[in-house]
Amino acid sequence: MTHELIIFIVMIGIFMLGCFLAKLPVGVSMMLSAIGGCLAEGLPIRHLVEGTFSYIDTILVIATAMVFMKVVEKSGTLDALSAVIIKKFHKHPAILLILIMAVIMFPGMITGSSTAAVLSAGSIMAPVLLIMGLDTVTAAALIAMGGLLGMIAPPVNLPAMIIGGGIDVPFVGFGAPLLILTIPVAIFSVLFLGLKQARNMDYEKMEPHLNKEVAEKYGFRIYIPLFVLVILMMLTKIFKIIPDIGMPLMFLISAIVGLFTGRKVNPVETIQEALHSSLPVMGILMGVGMFIQVMTLTGVRGFIVMTCLGLPESLRLLAAGVSIPLFGAVSSFGASSVLGVPFALAFLNMDTVFTIAALSFIAALGDMMPPTALAGLFAAKITGVDNYVKVLKRCMVPMAVMLVYGMVFIYFSKTIAGWF
Repeated sequence: MTHELIIFIVMIGIFMLGCFLAKLPVGVSMMLSAIGGCLAEGLPIRHLVEGTFSYIDTILVIATAMVFMKVVEKSGTLDALSAVIIKKFHKHPAILLILIMAVIMFPGMITGSSTAAVLSAGSIMAPVLLIMGLDTVTAAALIAMGGLLGMIAPPVNLPAMIIGGGIDVPFVGFGAPLLILTIPVAIFSVLFLGLKQARNMDYEKMEPHLNKEVAEKYGFRIYIPLFVLVILMMLTKIFKIIPDIGMPLMFLISAIVGLFTGRKVNPVETIQEALHSSLPVMGILMGVGMFIQVMTLTGVRGFIVMTCLGLPESLRLLAAGVSIPLFGAVSSFGASSVLGVPFALAFLNMDTVFTIAALSFIAALGDMMPPTALAGLFAAKITGVDNYVKVLKRCMVPMAVMLVYGMVFIYFSKTIAGWF
């Protein structure tokens, strides 16, 4: 048994004890694991501080995006959007479900967090789904899948950013591959899970529960923050008419606009609530940063990379499909860094951008894996499901489709990239 493998076992053991036995938060468990690695190798503690700042850019994106989400939620933008969608498409349950899935995915798309999607738009859509005739388990499963797919869809994809950062690939050109990955699976998932039950929807019973007053009172201006954000993204990232001001500043500008377009919002309380909601995800990223910093310095990360590269080519894809989601039980961000990076190096003969996109797609499944299972647990909580395992079982088919589709996407990445 090599020295690096022993340190890796020590670090994983400490993490498992912290997470499962002591029931500590994932971020704290990863910090303790990193401290254990430092002590085992005799490294100075300063490396923990350096590791904490590894994902400072990503943390800023999460914090500012959550502020924006809370502003559009409190100002009534999400309520108005939901009411308009249901009013327009209640006679077409398939289209309605697809649009509801888009609303659930939206917070994840701009924060890169499945938890943000589930807790914000998911909690708003949960009563609507139940009124449409879906049972609580199905509604929770649909919301959880929306959270997973939202965190992978562009413009913000934290797992892809983490993998790309590990091999010095900038987060550029990921829009097309991420859309190709997420949109078909999102449509399949929502129709597979909800269409059968949604056909029995009674709009007359649903209408009193919709908040139509916000849209009627404020009109078009209630949607202005969303348009400002989209326009800023298009001007800086697609058409490149103005210099890229960065995602955090875009979110802050759009949030400031949102303070004046709908219901009155208390900025201080909203910012406090947003930061409080995003602390668990930011804590995980800080823990992941420490964990990866120590793994790199002790040689454990190199050991994992060499092990992945040493696998027969015929087994690499299967190994990625099995190990990345399972390691995601620690954290989908941790799986992206610890396993996503070496597998991205192992697949350098494929198209790099499309491969990283698919690896992040597979890594998202970690947010449904116990014990952390952030997306699934929160989705079960907001719909009143007492046992998360029921939600996991209901999601098995869409999750299997995600896994297989992601692996096929990697295998044919060069061909698919050639189409663009």
